[in-house]
Amino acid sequence: MMKERLRAGMPFLGFLLCPVLTFILTEVYLYNPFTDMKRMPWCLNLLIYWLTAAILVMLTGRLRAALRIQTVFFLLAGLANYYVVNFRSSPILPWDIFSAKTAASVADNFSYALSARACFVLLGFGGLLLAEQLFPYRIRRGKLRLILGISCILLLTGLVFVLHNDAAVSRMRLYNKMFTPGVVQKRNGMVVAFTMELKYLVVEKPAGYDAEECRTLLAAYEKTPSETEKRPNIIVIMDEAFADMSYLGDVETNKEYMPFFRSLQEGENTVSGSVHVSVLGGNTANTEFEFLTGNTMAFLPEGSVPYQQYLRGELPSLASRLKEEGYATVAMHPYHAAGWCRDKVYSWMGFDVFRALPDYPDAEYVRKYVSDQADFERIIQEYEQRDREKPIFLFNVTMQNHGGYDQEFDNFVPEITGTKCQSKALDQYLSLISLTDQALQELIGYFMQEEEETIILFFGDHQPNDSVAGPIWRQNGVNASELSWEQETVRYEVPFVLWANFDIEAKKDLETSANFLALEVLEQADIFPDGYFGYLEELHSSYSVISARQIVTTEGQVLTEEETKEAEDLLTYRRLQYYMMSSGNQADVNR
Repeated sequence: MMKERLRAGMPFLGFLLCPVLTFILTEVYLYNPFTDMKRMPWCLNLLIYWLTAAILVMLTGRLRAALRIQTVFFLLAGLANYYVVNFRSSPILPWDIFSAKTAASVADNFSYALSARACFVLLGFGGLLLAEQLFPYRIRRGKLRLILGISCILLLTGLVFVLHNDAAVSRMRLYNKMFTPGVVQKRNGMVVAFTMELKYLVVEKPAGYDAEECRTLLAAYEKTPSETEKRPNIIVIMDEAFADMSYLGDVETNKEYMPFFRSLQEGENTVSGSVHVSVLGGNTANTEFEFLTGNTMAFLPEGSVPYQQYLRGELPSLASRLKEEGYATVAMHPYHAAGWCRDKVYSWMGFDVFRALPDYPDAEYVRKYVSDQADFERIIQEYEQRDREKPIFLFNVTMQNHGGYDQEFDNFVPEITGTKCQSKALDQYLSLISLTDQALQELIGYFMQEEEETIILFFGDHQPNDSVAGPIWRQNGVNASELSWEQETVRYEVPFVLWANFDIEAKKDLETSANFLALEVLEQADIFPDGYFGYLEELHSSYSVISARQIVTTEGQVLTEEETKEAEDLLTYRRLQYYMMSSGNQADVNR
């Protein structure tokens, strides 16, 4: 009798227990759910796991098959999330599906070695799959399966709506600061966090939005063109992962790794300082989106990529503005043209020409990417072969310093080493930065000899991932798992320098954000900021930084989330950005 009851109860035991173990193993890849997660996130995650397991049972009619499908799915999803966090210091987000092609194009330059913890998790999953052999229970009644399946789907749909309701999320005390996706996942669990983020796949119209009012407001910032006929050439280089890691603390090395860049920051005819960006370790396209358009990721879903999700047609930008001033506009990127949809987006932004990897046939490579040296030589070639009747605006995005800093290559031997700790990733990264520094020196040296007035703006798109930052924190006695808000925020700062081969007023130690940086180019080129850029110029007098990470006034006040919502000028900015991204041939971003 006891054996029969035990046998009858086995399916229920398997159904209850296996999803719980799957949930725990999925979280343990990166976090400890027993210490990092409170009771409510536990309950919500388990409810989702049980509901999805029930739906699979109803679809397959077999408990064992359903449990194994769920286990294998989360084994792979958790593993993918583990690698993404290690590569870019941020977890998988719903819109990453749009980036899959771009991610695949650089995937072979990363190390896929597993930590002891991850290996333990995989062994756990293996054991669970074996244990699920014990549950061969079947449901044969089709009508029952249909009723139960539909019921579970409705319950799951209702739960999704609950997790998309701000008031409900607040009442359940879930962590809802979506600009820190790593913390959201750590506190709420991978599945609940991902479900909450699904809400932001579309951009909602700002409160009080009216397209005609936006059009009228922008018209007020249109100006009469100046009489100046001579325009300086403008070269902008957004260098992949270029950062000054001393921002994080003292970095002791065998020799200086960016001596020229630092001397340039202190030199004549330069403007220099720090740029606050909205991304870390990846999503390069978002920094160039902010720079070129003047828009900010602060008003868009955390981790989203506008190039891939929201842009469907013409979008006003720095390129189109300079085109109005008679500039030839050229975009350059020594990698695949389709990455981040640049082959489409650049033309929508007003670039006449896009030079991609095929335009670098004999380039020197460092690791698996075109070197900055070869890239900068190609800039000079483009400059020399241009139409001399027009000034040139050239926007260049490099590849040399792309992530994946722990492999060895025949064509690259790191020359910079840390003197206080041994770290292959840090040594390789700083050695790459050193090569960039040397290449920049040669580029500046070339234009020092040129008679035509030329401006060069050089800045990084984001800092490298935690494999580089970690050793620096350890050198300085900082626990990476206990960073203060300020220590986390500094990870979103990169240096910039604007240099001219003619006299300009030198400025240094400026703090700005990527959406405002183009204003400095226009100012030094003596080109009036028309329309949207005119509005941004006025806004910049009140705010030094507007990024997805923080908003800072020119008086140094960091706004809270509530203060941000109540600021009328920021609401106006949000409305104008929505208008700019949905006007003309641009598809409505709410689709």
